[in-house]
Amino acid sequence: MNRQIEIRENGLHLVLKVTDALDVRLLHFGPRPYDPALVPDKQEEGFRLLELQLSGEDRAEYHGRTHRATFPGLRLQYRSYSDTRNEIGRKLEIALIDPETKLEATSHLQFYDGISVVRSWTVLRNGGSEPVGVEYISTFALTGLDKEGLQDRDEKMVLSIPHTGWQSEVQWRSYRLPELGLSHLTDRTSKRVSCSNTGSWAAAEHVPMAVLENEEAGTSLVWQIEHNGSWHWEIIDQFDFLTLLVSGPTEHDNHWWKRLRQGEEFVTVPAAIGVAEGGFEQAIGQLTAYRRVIRRPNEDNRLLRVIFNDYMNCLWGSPTTEKLLPLIDAAADIGSEYFCIDAGWYAPGEWWDGVGEWLPSAERFPEGIKYVLDYIRAKGMIPGLWLEIEVMGIRSPKLAETNDNWFFMRHGQRVKDRSRYQLDFRSPEVIAHANGVIRRLVEEYGVGYIKMDYNINAGIGTEKDADSFGDGLLQHNRAYLAWLDSIFEQYPDLVIENCSSGGMRMDYAMLSRHSIQSTSDQEDYINYAAIAASSPSALTPEQSAIWSYPLREGDDEEVVFNMVNAMLLRVHQSGHVAELSPRRRALVKEALDYYKTIRSDIPQSLPFWPLGLPKAQDDWISFGLRYGDHAYVAVWRIGGDDAVKELPLQQFAGMEIEARIAYPSEHDSQLAWDAASGRLKVTLSRAKTARLIELKIRA
Repeated sequence: MNRQIEIRENGLHLVLKVTDALDVRLLHFGPRPYDPALVPDKQEEGFRLLELQLSGEDRAEYHGRTHRATFPGLRLQYRSYSDTRNEIGRKLEIALIDPETKLEATSHLQFYDGISVVRSWTVLRNGGSEPVGVEYISTFALTGLDKEGLQDRDEKMVLSIPHTGWQSEVQWRSYRLPELGLSHLTDRTSKRVSCSNTGSWAAAEHVPMAVLENEEAGTSLVWQIEHNGSWHWEIIDQFDFLTLLVSGPTEHDNHWWKRLRQGEEFVTVPAAIGVAEGGFEQAIGQLTAYRRVIRRPNEDNRLLRVIFNDYMNCLWGSPTTEKLLPLIDAAADIGSEYFCIDAGWYAPGEWWDGVGEWLPSAERFPEGIKYVLDYIRAKGMIPGLWLEIEVMGIRSPKLAETNDNWFFMRHGQRVKDRSRYQLDFRSPEVIAHANGVIRRLVEEYGVGYIKMDYNINAGIGTEKDADSFGDGLLQHNRAYLAWLDSIFEQYPDLVIENCSSGGMRMDYAMLSRHSIQSTSDQEDYINYAAIAASSPSALTPEQSAIWSYPLREGDDEEVVFNMVNAMLLRVHQSGHVAELSPRRRALVKEALDYYKTIRSDIPQSLPFWPLGLPKAQDDWISFGLRYGDHAYVAVWRIGGDDAVKELPLQQFAGMEIEARIAYPSEHDSQLAWDAASGRLKVTLSRAKTARLIELKIRA
C-alpha cells in the first residue's frame, strides 16, 4: 500500500504513512511542513500512531517502566481512514485492527478552525469473541519531538512543567532534559520524564499540561489532558528520537485496568495537542484560543461580574445575619455584583465533619437564610452560597438515609478522607440527592451563584461495579461531569465556580463546563502575586478568579497590591471592607470602577510575561494582556533593593506607545518607554507595591 497522507490545517502540518505491511505511522505533527530527510527509513518504525497493552500480551524491546513496545500495539494494522468536516473544523479518524484479537482501535483527531490545536482521543472496540484486559491505551502518541534542527536534543529541547500544590498553584519550572535525567547517551533507555496524577484532584501536584520548546528550530509543542481524575503523560527515547505519550489512567501508574467484553467500547480521556511558531507565550496563545472555543457558551465569561465572597481574610466560614448585613452594604457600595456566602451557613458551630444535608442553620440566621439572600438581591447583587456536593461528613445527619451504594468503597469499607465520605455519582440515589439540593438553592432560595468546593482527594478509586479501583474512579469522574452538564442544561444562567481547596481541580474537563475557577486558598496577598500572574497559562484569564482581600490593619499600598493581583483576571473580592477607612475603601472602589472599563477586553486578550514565568521567590513579577491596540501590564515589586525594573516588551519594539499607570490614580511611580529597545522602565520606590499599567499602541 505505502500510502502517505499529508494534512495542512490551521497552520498545523500532519503526515501519516500506511506501509505495505499496513503499519500506520504518525511521521510529523508540527507548525512547519515535513522534511522526510529528518527521519531515516530504519527509524520510521518507532513513529507509531498509538500504544496499546493488553493483559497476557508480550512486550518488545528494553522498556523499563515506559509504555512503548506494547502488544497488540505493535500488531495493529490499518483498517480505514476518514477525513470529514463538522461545525467546528476538520475531523480525521484512523481505524486500526489487531488481526489476532480482532480488537479495533480508532484514533480521532478533531481540528478547530483558525487554531493550531487538535483534540485527540482513542476508541477501543472489542470485535473478537473473548474479553480482553486493557492495561494501557494512549490518547496521543508522537515520536520525533526533537527531529528539527542540528543541535543535540540535550542542548535545544526545553520542557516546561507546571508544578502546583495547595496555596502554591501554577509554579512553572523549565528544564533541559539532562536536568531531569534523560540524557542523550544511546538510542533508547529505560528512563522516562513523566507527570501523573492519581485520584480525584486532577491538579494535586501538576496542572495536567506541559510545553516542550525546540529552541533551535523556534517551535513549540503544548498539550493538556482534559480529565478531572487520574491521568499520565511521559516523554521517552526510542529509535534515537524523543516520544510523547499522553493518556488517561494506566494500570502501572494509576491502578486502572479495564475488562473489555465482546462488543463493548472504551473511549480514552481526551487531550489537546497544539503547535506554535515561537516559544512558551505563543504556545499558550494557541491553547488559550482553543480553551475559549471548547468552553460551554455562557454569559458569565462575557460580563465578568465582580464577585464578593465573605470567606478569605474575612468571616472564615462563620457567617451570621449580624455579620453579613454590614458586609453586604459595603460590598454593594464598592461595586460588587455577586455576593456569595461561603462555608458555615448550614451548621451552628463546627461544621466540617457534619456536611451533607445542606439546610440553613437557624442559629446563624434567625430570620431564615432567605432573608439575607433577599437582602443581597435588594442591594442590586446576585446572591450565592458555598456548597460541597460531592462529599458527606462522617457525622452528617443525612447518613441515616444512605447505604453503601452511595459511597466509594475499597476493600469492603467506605472511602474516608478528612472526615468526609466520597459520594459516587454513578448512584441514582446520589444524583437525586444532588439534584434536590441544587433545586432548593436555586428555586427556593433564589441563588444565582454557587461556589462548588471539593476538599478531599478520594484516592485511587472505588471497587464497586468496576473492573479496578481506577475504573471505578473514571466512571465516577464521567458521571459527575454528566450530572454537571444536566444542571447547566436545567439552569443555564446559574454560575457555578469550580473550587477544590483552591486550584486542585484546575483541568479542562471541569473548565470546559465551569465559567470560573478558584485559583488558590493562598492567605498572604504578597504570595498570591506569583499565582495570579501564572494563572493565565493554566486557564483563560476570564476564568481565573483571584482573591483580593484588603486587611483591616493594612495601609494604602497593601490595598493597591491586593487589587492589582486580581484586576486583569476575575475579581474575587473579600476582606472586611465595611471596616476599612474611607480612603482605603475608596481605593478598592477605584480599582473596581476601572476594572469595569477594561473587563470587556479580557475575554479577547492573550497573556504575555515580560519578565518570564513568575516564581514565588522573585523580587519582581509581571504579566500582561494584549487585545488589539491596547495592552495592560501588572507589575509587582516584591522585594530587593532595586527601585527600577526594565520590562522587555519586544513585541512592541519600534512602536509609539502611550504608557500610563492606570491604577492607582495617585502614586509616586514613574514609567519610561524606549521604542528602539522595546523596553518599559518602571520605577517603584518601595517593596511590596504593585501597579497596573495601560498601554495604548500606535504602530
